[in-house]
Amino acid sequence: MLKNLCTTQLYLLKGANNLKQQVRTTFVLKRKYEPLLHKTNEKPRRLRAKHFIYELVEDTQVKKRPNMEVVLKTFVEGVGDKGDVVSMKPYFVYNKLLLPGLATYKTPENIVKYSKTEAEKSAVQHSSAYAQRTVNMLESIVLAVIMNKDEPWVLEPWHIKASLRKAGFHCKEECIKLPTERIEGPDLRKENKEFSCIITINKLEQATLKCRIHHWSTDPSERLPYVFEHWKLPAEPLLESSQIEAPTSNVQKPTVK
Repeated sequence: MLKNLCTTQLYLLKGANNLKQQVRTTFVLKRKYEPLLHKTNEKPRRLRAKHFIYELVEDTQVKKRPNMEVVLKTFVEGVGDKGDVVSMKPYFVYNKLLLPGLATYKTPENIVKYSKTEAEKSAVQHSSAYAQRTVNMLESIVLAVIMNKDEPWVLEPWHIKASLRKAGFHCKEECIKLPTERIEGPDLRKENKEFSCIITINKLEQATLKCRIHHWSTDPSERLPYVFEHWKLPAEPLLESSQIEAPTSNVQKPTVK
């Protein structure tokens, strides 16, 4: 009995090596020259060589697959919140949502199961699906704040707004919170020194933005030498102590990279 069992196991393992996966490639063709019809109860006419010339109608291998609809189980950065029904490309849905367990297939049962409760709707943690991504982008950059080297100035929120616009971010002045300590110039001792300000997004999320002062003169002879990739170099703090409150910490949710 034991000998037969071992033999069966060996045969099963041997057969597993010969398993092949089906290649789902289908070509839809049509004849270029249609064959003539034959009369009823008569032998069909013999096909000629031209009747075996085909034209390609559709290649399913390169056909664009339609989007898939899934229901999110939790908040996913850049996609949506819990209970949202999203339609995205199949490759992204399989690898980034279904396999990590962040979403499930769209069915009436799953829509009801993962819909938000009243308590979850009242406790808003994310203003939008892209707000946390914006926070991550703002906290990953070092903003160059260009100030005048010849005229006196005092740093104001609109200076940060203009610098953000140059970097590709549009922000209102009321969303920018500067340090409580007054920053004024021109002062070359503050050149390339770093300070932080708080950016509020949708009146909910907050990001700590690192900024550095750079002096600029309209007179080419008075300009400071250009420093290549200055944002990668270490910088001294502009303020002796932290003069700005730290942003409120948000609960981190699963993200998609």
